[in-house]
Amino acid sequence: MEGYWIWCGSVTKGDDGRYYMFASRWPKHLPMHPGWLLESEIVLAASDSPVGLFEFEEVVLTSRGAEYWDGRAVHNPFIVRHKDHYLLYYMGTTHPFDDVSPGDELILDDPRVIVARSNKRIGLAISKSVHGPWKRLDAPILNVRPGKFDSYLTSNPAPCVDESGSVLLIYKARRYVGNGFSDMALGAAWADHFEGPYRPLREEPIFPPSQIHLEDPFIWKTDDGYRMIAKDMTGDVCGERHAGIYAYSENGLDWKIADNPKAYSRKVIWENGSIKTMGNFERPFLLFEDGRPTHLYAATSDGEGNFSGKNTWNMVIPLA
Repeated sequence: MEGYWIWCGSVTKGDDGRYYMFASRWPKHLPMHPGWLLESEIVLAASDSPVGLFEFEEVVLTSRGAEYWDGRAVHNPFIVRHKDHYLLYYMGTTHPFDDVSPGDELILDDPRVIVARSNKRIGLAISKSVHGPWKRLDAPILNVRPGKFDSYLTSNPAPCVDESGSVLLIYKARRYVGNGFSDMALGAAWADHFEGPYRPLREEPIFPPSQIHLEDPFIWKTDDGYRMIAKDMTGDVCGERHAGIYAYSENGLDWKIADNPKAYSRKVIWENGSIKTMGNFERPFLLFEDGRPTHLYAATSDGEGNFSGKNTWNMVIPLA
């Protein structure tokens, strides 16, 4: 979209047979990173085909005031269709400072960025239509826990909603280290019903963060347990930095890295046969139809990585 950074594509199929993408956007007068922390909003786009082109339809969630836990920015949308409800999981945050004006320098040490990062929490909005109205909860569904690995923030929700309405939620977390924060870790939480309450399942992350450094999980249920793909932050697991890992679990709590751990690469083969290493390839999302994954969506960019690109968009790769 002209004038916006685009990220976090999450897709569902509507009753009308069309495909609906929920995505994040924020204005390009902010840097791509960390601008998303301050002015991101969630938008809806639609297409007759799962490969697009998805056309913008409306803003779904946006700022609603600093007094709300998610009042200044919403990000990381993850849409789930459960029977007659649409469940929109997301990350929200707030801060008490003025907006960033065009031309202002924005760095990681800016107080607005520091406070917004520390206030990141996971939330849920519910609707009976893909077009809303959305019931936006006034409290996070997964808060921080002092003294635990998730004492600083919770974000990047990856829910798996069972037919009964129960939810296994894998999420990204950081803990306080003095006045700063730790590396990323992945936690697991459970809710007997999607409206909550959500409760963390263990006191430690599901992978040792000193050995396995992941973010952007996506999980799904299989006949023998659960599967996960996630972004390998260092490349120590799958052999390529910022590519995807593949993991499995019998119970959703005890996870193992697959023997062949690489799920996807930043190197993408285009329709004309050319191969390009994308600047970013993140927030993986699988579309399932008739019980099998048919398309992989990812947030991507041009440039050489580390948020150096001039454009971002959501990419789709059809699966054989």
